[in-house]
Amino acid sequence: MVDEELSFYYSLREKIVQWAESSQGQKSKWLEYILIVPDLFYLLYKLIRDAEMPLKSKAMLGIALAYFISPIDLIPEAFFGPLGFTDDIVVSALVLDILFNKTSPELIRRYWAGDEDILLLVQRILQAAPQMVGKGVLGKLKAAFKK
Repeated sequence: MVDEELSFYYSLREKIVQWAESSQGQKSKWLEYILIVPDLFYLLYKLIRDAEMPLKSKAMLGIALAYFISPIDLIPEAFFGPLGFTDDIVVSALVLDILFNKTSPELIRRYWAGDEDILLLVQRILQAAPQMVGKGVLGKLKAAFKK
């Protein structure tokens, strides 16, 4: 990774791990999803750099990565702490769902570091998304990433 992205990745991992070990993190019903935030960021980053990824897909990945890094989003981490990553998780899942339909699933799986199959995880996230971020936020995110 480029230094800036690497720094963001490590900072993100540290913040998530500290929160997960706290009593607030342990009580969160979204803990299992928030723990994968750094891996989702890494996956999007690796996919955007892959030469096999189509240019239009890279543009979508770029938007998703910018949303991840930006302090301005629909559920800001600055106000909600790691729970603010729920919208980033949903954005990642929406983009990956689109990519699974436009590219080789093996290309996506190549960079996934998690234990669960990424396609199944994306499906689980999308099923939980209305409760995770609310129907209003979900509608706005879906509109931004229309297929």
